[in-house]
Amino acid sequence: MCRFVIYKGSSPVQLSHLLTRPCHSIINQAFDSRLRLDHRRPMNGDGFGVGWYDSVYDEELGSQPCIFTSVTPAWNNVNLTRLAEKIKSPLVFGHVRATTAGSLSLDNCHPFVHGKLMFMHNGGIADFHLIKRKLQSCISDDIFDAVQGNTDSEWAFALFLSKGKDPNARSFTSEVLRKAMLQTISHLNALAKEAGITEPSLMNFCVTDGESVVVTRYISSRKDEAASLWFSSGTTFSEYADGGHYKMSKADKRENIIMIASEPLTFERADWMEIKTNYMAIITPKMNLLQIPIIDEFFVPPSDPGASSRATEFAREKGLLNPLITSINAVDKTSDVRRQPVGAHCR
Repeated sequence: MCRFVIYKGSSPVQLSHLLTRPCHSIINQAFDSRLRLDHRRPMNGDGFGVGWYDSVYDEELGSQPCIFTSVTPAWNNVNLTRLAEKIKSPLVFGHVRATTAGSLSLDNCHPFVHGKLMFMHNGGIADFHLIKRKLQSCISDDIFDAVQGNTDSEWAFALFLSKGKDPNARSFTSEVLRKAMLQTISHLNALAKEAGITEPSLMNFCVTDGESVVVTRYISSRKDEAASLWFSSGTTFSEYADGGHYKMSKADKRENIIMIASEPLTFERADWMEIKTNYMAIITPKMNLLQIPIIDEFFVPPSDPGASSRATEFAREKGLLNPLITSINAVDKTSDVRRQPVGAHCR
């Protein structure tokens, strides 16, 4: 399984407060997760990536995001620690990888970038080799040539780029990103159906243009649960106790910070809310968080009893389901366990 985290704030965040200092940051989850259910793949050690946008626009630098990737384990990369202490950004994507498709190489590390757009994926497209060729035939030459790696994730991004009017545009509305994402999922489902693929695909996709963010928690099944996805919002995200213990604080009704993650970054119950299966979350430029159902053949309305009885085995077997409450209870029982993460020590 992979893991990702998204930060969007009205003020820039120092990357270390998001990636390395919290005792349950995504970097520390990569090698020491209290919430991991898949013990067959106990680490996300197949590379990592961080992408961010400049706090202030500089005409010479342009508006495209900056990306730092490596095939080394994230927890053992001193350059990441150094950079995280010196960089601030109002919008950050972070991703740690456990290889399920594609080789171990820099080209296969998320986030992927095209112009202003940045893209990540947690999950897997079932039997991708059966639909890869047909997917490629739907993509224009310029986008096809831009693909550098060999993962299902990057080809899904290429398909996404082909759904918009101009993937090289200088700006995108959240509505344009939303429609392109829905069309991407629909197209992948159609290809799978045509190829006779019956295994569900896990498509937790996220894309941003530096202003809006569109994220999906999705599975091509009416009976199974999707890979986990959580969000947290508030006015400040800060360390409240030594050892990298962070929490989200809400001083008023304003949403100065919105974070979305495969696994919560804190063990504070009130900090995190689950995004429902087969829903899309949109963070607007004005810091509003919208949750919209993805209504297709795999959508189960909340009024349907089946909505609350989706099976967890499929996502759990792939290490992609991280239930919050059960995990917090488990952490309470093992609070004396000592760890040595990068940049923080959780006591």
